[in-house]
Amino acid sequence: MLIHLPIIILTSLHPIAVRDAVPQFNIARECQDEGGTKQMEQRCTADEIQARNRLQAEWIQFSPRSKLQCNEETGTDGTSSYVELLTCLEMERDVKIEREAKTSK
Repeated sequence: MLIHLPIIILTSLHPIAVRDAVPQFNIARECQDEGGTKQMEQRCTADEIQARNRLQAEWIQFSPRSKLQCNEETGTDGTSSYVELLTCLEMERDVKIEREAKTSK
């Protein structure tokens, strides 16, 4: 009976590609690792939450390639930040739009 348990669990999960969901970062740890005063830590947390909320609202507009690339780039130092991820994705999007505008002229 227990041998079938992993199969049951796996078939009950909904398949979601990693790039199709906003990654989950540990905001508290990220902001504590930056150091500083309690006020700076609170501001960091507020910024991270705001960036995460924007990412959740705008996630589908970013290309899968950009999501993967930016997620890898922002996590290279062992810490991950929603602010950095959002900034990277926005820059990728803006460069793409600018290139498309130049090629359509």
